[in-house]
Amino acid sequence: MTASRTARERVRAELTREIADLARRQLATEGAGGLSLRAVAREMGMASSAVYRYFPSRDDLLTTLIIDGYNALGEAVEQAYAASPPGDFTGRWLTACHAVRDWALAHPHEYALLHGSPVPGYQAPQDTIAARVRDVTVFGRIVSEAWRAGAITPPAETITPPPSLAPDAANVRSVMPDVPDMPDDVIFRALTAWTALYGWVSFELFGQFNNTIEERRTAFEHSMRLTGELMGLTPDSRA
Repeated sequence: MTASRTARERVRAELTREIADLARRQLATEGAGGLSLRAVAREMGMASSAVYRYFPSRDDLLTTLIIDGYNALGEAVEQAYAASPPGDFTGRWLTACHAVRDWALAHPHEYALLHGSPVPGYQAPQDTIAARVRDVTVFGRIVSEAWRAGAITPPAETITPPPSLAPDAANVRSVMPDVPDMPDDVIFRALTAWTALYGWVSFELFGQFNNTIEERRTAFEHSMRLTGELMGLTPDSRA
């Protein structure tokens, strides 16, 4: 009984993985909105009713692809963070930024699923949250560690966030460990840096830099250094 059940579970896991792999390839040709369980079933030589036993609906398949994508991106950023010297906060920021860009360029259709236009009619369930925050958690950790080490020094002249943004700053601060004293100004500088990172990657991936920015990697590196300075990280800050 146990051996038979294990064999069935293994076959199910393999078929589930194969369906997801075919669906990822379908993203490249049809886009997320055109994802079809019936088309996947045809390519696998299975009846559509058989595929529905693994994924009851297109949305279930989309959710799996989204979770897999977020986990893959998050793992890339986590590995970049772990490979960087602990005291070099600018280095860790730049390495993590490059990990996002490199993963996106290697997996453009999956990145588009995560950060492109919303899929009509699809609403991501709570199941996606843990995977979604993996990369953001790393960036929050970098900023938190730099702040606790005294390695963040914002410019003397700065624009103070209006009081109405205090609750939003508190929401961001809650996902950054052990920084209850981090000023709202630094919070919004970090938030601006994060959005600049994903904005740059999205612009590059979706063709907005075509015929304009040619030295993409060098320009990206320079821009991320600028965002690091915006946060208050000095070029070679170490604890």
